[in-house]
Amino acid sequence: MDETTCPSLLTDRPGMPDGAGVPADAALGIGAPLSGRPREEVPFRPGRLLAAVTMPARPESVPALRRLARTVARNRRLPEEAEEALGVIVTELAANAVLHSGGADVALLLEIDDTALTVRVRDNGQWRERPAPRCEPADLHAAFGRGLTLVDAYAVDTTLERTATGTVMRAVVAL
Repeated sequence: MDETTCPSLLTDRPGMPDGAGVPADAALGIGAPLSGRPREEVPFRPGRLLAAVTMPARPESVPALRRLARTVARNRRLPEEAEEALGVIVTELAANAVLHSGGADVALLLEIDDTALTVRVRDNGQWRERPAPRCEPADLHAAFGRGLTLVDAYAVDTTLERTATGTVMRAVVAL
């Protein structure tokens, strides 16, 4: 993945001078403003923001986002367990955004601090409610339908935020 493929990519920018700014939308994991409002400049915090990228909400974006996340984890020399967790979490959350949001884009934001890696996946659609609740027991060998269970298993915390402009799923991986 390069800037030709994904021009909204921000990743591992240690050479940026102190006080340099990044667009507020990029700090939220969005390469182009989804809200239509002008971008604001916010300070870049070296070592905190690892990556922010927006891609079309298409199936082929899911493995690209997973590869990006795992590459960032390897470049930062994160523990193998964190890299594995990151790969699963990004795959499941991005796939859910692509399959269920109806939005045009899916955005990924990776942040780190001393104790945790935070993953945010945002879409600009509205998740469609199921017509009826699932009545059958969960099948752990099924090909579909267990993504959020996997995310919960790998993460120490997860949240879901639905807004008028989209959905943000957050998962925190302990380091």
